[in-house]
Amino acid sequence: MRFTARTHQLPVRLIVGAFVLNSGLSKLKGEDETAQYVHGTAKAAYPFLESEDAQDFTRKVGRAEVAIGAALAVPFVPSLLAGAALTAFAGGLTGLYLRLPGMREEGGLRPTQQGIPLAKDSWLLGIGAALVLEELGRARADRRAVRARLIPD
Repeated sequence: MRFTARTHQLPVRLIVGAFVLNSGLSKLKGEDETAQYVHGTAKAAYPFLESEDAQDFTRKVGRAEVAIGAALAVPFVPSLLAGAALTAFAGGLTGLYLRLPGMREEGGLRPTQQGIPLAKDSWLLGIGAALVLEELGRARADRRAVRARLIPD
């Protein structure tokens, strides 16, 4: 496993990391109204969150975003780890889009005007998955190269 980000990954990691970090900091600074909105949206899509306190839930989400944003922005965090964290988090956000009524056009995945802000989180899912897949593919290629050197033709 590589212990630094690859040079070509840095722009994406820095931009996405800054965006996610800012979102988390905003939630941590948010007032009760912010907490009620964040929790209300989440529990509408994921009913098991109903029992969570809105402030506590929003702080947890904010801390998770800060951690993920920092992991992406700091180049010495392995891309596999940062990408996996982003993929998991963005999967939950994409779930909001898929589960909340009125976010998608009837019978399809195309967003309604109201759903566009949530639909854009699918880009985060794609970026996280790309980081993970690149690192897994690179690790596989590295293992093949080692085997080829150990077992000559």
